[in-house]
Amino acid sequence: MNPINLYFDVRDIFRAPRLALSGKKIWIFLIGNLAGFVLYWIFTYIALAAAGVPFSNAIATYGLYPCLYGVDAPWFAWALYYIGSLGWIAFLHLSCTAVARVTLKQLKGDNFFSAGDAWNYVNKHWHPVIFTSISIVLILGFFLLFAGIFALFGKIPYVGEYLFALPYLFYFLGSVFTVYTAFVLVISCIYTPAIVGAYEEDTMGSVFQSYSIAWSQPWRVVLYNIVLLPLAWWSLKLFSWFMFAGFQLVNHVFGMSFLMGEKATSIVGNALNFVIPRGLCESICAPFSCSGALCGTPCSFYTLPEAGSLSGSEMGASIIVGLFLLLILFSIVSYGLSILSVGETLMFIIFKKKSDDDDLIERKDEDELEEDDEDDFSFDDDGEESESDSNDEDANTDNSEEE
Repeated sequence: MNPINLYFDVRDIFRAPRLALSGKKIWIFLIGNLAGFVLYWIFTYIALAAAGVPFSNAIATYGLYPCLYGVDAPWFAWALYYIGSLGWIAFLHLSCTAVARVTLKQLKGDNFFSAGDAWNYVNKHWHPVIFTSISIVLILGFFLLFAGIFALFGKIPYVGEYLFALPYLFYFLGSVFTVYTAFVLVISCIYTPAIVGAYEEDTMGSVFQSYSIAWSQPWRVVLYNIVLLPLAWWSLKLFSWFMFAGFQLVNHVFGMSFLMGEKATSIVGNALNFVIPRGLCESICAPFSCSGALCGTPCSFYTLPEAGSLSGSEMGASIIVGLFLLLILFSIVSYGLSILSVGETLMFIIFKKKSDDDDLIERKDEDELEEDDEDDFSFDDDGEESESDSNDEDANTDNSEEE
């Protein structure tokens, strides 16, 4: 297929919701979200146990969404909690890289690049996704460490005052660079998946690209994200409205008195209460209610089913429905993340075109280069075989003439 023609300006950002509405991209984020959530869930409950909270009490209190905040926990419990949290963030960054790769291939016209191919790419290039931000944090730590060392020198009597005053301009320049590096750290957290997925950079290259974007494109970073974030919000709102509309349609049909009736209502109500506590669910549903901007007329379409008493088989069915509702909830979140990831990928492609006149759509990536190498290798093999056959025929001809 032909590649997608871009304007290489802010107009391309408006393509993000449409390009992100892809089962392939949502599936990638669904896998990454679930993997990160499971890791976070396990580490948080271990942290709660380390803080002395019994598992049964923790399950009754937090359910599917544990949190250590508000608990008097020792430092090692907090360390476990933050390991789980950072692990979830790492899975999201890897998912962003996979979606950036799929987006680049889609812009090139390759719609057959699968989610499995994207994860294989991430498996080969996960190091810069994780270590780019860590490298920038180490740069920040290096400057702060030396600032502290020079501040200690300033405590030396008589000499310390001059050690502070004479190189003051040097301290000031180092401080400005440290502030700039903190801004670069934010840039790297946002754009590293796009840099690795679309430009195939290693860790050092990703650090360089982060500094380059922060230096040459700061106003575009701000302007484009001002456009992307509201666009993502309204697109997610519309997507969620359709998802919740389908959810309520199933409840209305199966909850009719001459069909399953109260049994279906109780099963879904308990499943919903298992997945999301009722108060939290109402706060999530409130922005998508029909009394808002989508309809303009109040109605009770988003009335949540009440939980009721269940038998053993109904409880089993409620758990299964709850798992499906959890997948639906994560799918909604995954679409929102997909919009952001596609938008940041489009931004990076625009940045490279604006700053370096480098069109990543026309540029051959490593997969295309490997295909070219394979084609050249096959051609050489055919040539060698043809030459060998020709030599054999000449030898046979010479032998026959001699006879």
